[in-house]
Amino acid sequence: MVNAPFPKLSAPLEQGTPPRVRFCPSPTGNPHVGLVRTALFNWAFARHHGGTLVFRIEDTDAARDSEDSYNQLLDSMRWLGFDWDEGPEVGGPHAPYRQSQRMDIYKDVAEKLLAGGYAYHCYCTTEELDVRRDAARAAGKPSGYDGHCRDLTTEQIAAYEAEGRTSIVRFRMPDEALTFTDLVRGELTFQPENVPDYGIVRANGNPLYTLVNPVDDALMEITHVLRGEDLLSSTPRQLALYKALIELGIAKDTPAFGHLPYVMGEGNKKLSKRDPQASLNLYRERGFLPEGLLNYLSLLGWSIAEDRDIFSIEEMVAAFDIKDVNANPARFDLKKCEHINAEHIRKLDVKTFTEACGPWLKAPFAPWAPESFDAEQFAAIAPHAQTRVTVLSDITANVDFLFLDEPATDEASWSKAMKEGSDALLTTARAKLADAEWNADALKNAILTAGEEHGLKLGKAQAPVRVAVTGRTIGLPLFESLEILGREKTLARIDAALAKLAAA
Repeated sequence: MVNAPFPKLSAPLEQGTPPRVRFCPSPTGNPHVGLVRTALFNWAFARHHGGTLVFRIEDTDAARDSEDSYNQLLDSMRWLGFDWDEGPEVGGPHAPYRQSQRMDIYKDVAEKLLAGGYAYHCYCTTEELDVRRDAARAAGKPSGYDGHCRDLTTEQIAAYEAEGRTSIVRFRMPDEALTFTDLVRGELTFQPENVPDYGIVRANGNPLYTLVNPVDDALMEITHVLRGEDLLSSTPRQLALYKALIELGIAKDTPAFGHLPYVMGEGNKKLSKRDPQASLNLYRERGFLPEGLLNYLSLLGWSIAEDRDIFSIEEMVAAFDIKDVNANPARFDLKKCEHINAEHIRKLDVKTFTEACGPWLKAPFAPWAPESFDAEQFAAIAPHAQTRVTVLSDITANVDFLFLDEPATDEASWSKAMKEGSDALLTTARAKLADAEWNADALKNAILTAGEEHGLKLGKAQAPVRVAVTGRTIGLPLFESLEILGREKTLARIDAALAKLAAA
């Protein structure tokens, strides 16, 4: 092993060199919004600088990885609008881009690290490690690996193997402080006692993340590693491994590292996969727009301006600079996420909005029979609905009164709206609606005058009518809704409400 001084590391690239970044998720379950935020920052960084985004799949954990999750990842990336320059379905000069297909590469690198003295076989059992760790803790010392097998003699190795012991491969960390400049956090220093030798190959010969991730970054010539803060503690290990890979002629340079802030959930805890609001699938199912969700996620650690929250992805790419990322944890606020998504819905042209609502206007979301849906009626109501919905799935409850045989009456709304005297008001309103021209202005005037006859302002007068016709106290503009529903259905529903009141 070459014992050259460990370098002080920072960005390795010359000014103006297009960066190569990577997004490398594991296919284990539903994608997490924190993972999406990491993908977004890498994608925006690459696109802003005219660089390359490498999409790599880290699927070496056969017990947790699945083909279904792999397909979900690709589908999610496409839904979000991310494109990648190298990776699955695209190919590239460093294929394959699934780690499960690169095992021979990792085996070869591990052998070279062993041969060069950068790594060694460790025969310690789990029980022995636990005993020594407990003793270190009791003595107030760091409880990481103590280097027991670092300098075994040939005889000691033979004795362990004669016992039938298996070994893992550990990387030999330098016995000196390691300093590097984080693109988000500035200069950081790790003392050697806090970064002990670590495993890179399991006893069964399978490589660990600690080996395969930096090896792939080296071979794929990644220049910038932008990843979550939770991986910061592993960075000095990777930098030490990079030094070895450079000396072995496997790597050309050490990438620059930037660690993105935690995404926090409730109770000042890191947002985890177990948190309901963490699942990307939840946002797809609710009908978030990719543009709205990405706009909000970009605000978790970065901003385009102090007084501006709403912007397009194109505007983000044009403005994005990693030096503007804030190191402080970012709290996930679902209400703000919904608000930003609603603003993006408002920005759609009506035709695009109408088409986007399509999945929520049929089974399994729509409660009406397929033959009851009227595309012309929906096209007429869509501009009014667009100003009301927060997510696309809201559209179903907003327009169901048009397509159900009878309104899906909310009993709480019925009790709230149908006060004493409502039957008399509805009777008057029905008569005036029956004689009115069937347009929103005339219908508004009919209910206004009906209310005046009963000493009620328009707001109070229209409440029983709204519940009788739509089933709810809150909804789309009432008079436009009645116009689109039509005279016959409107009057029939008021008659049904009067019958219900009489029976009560």
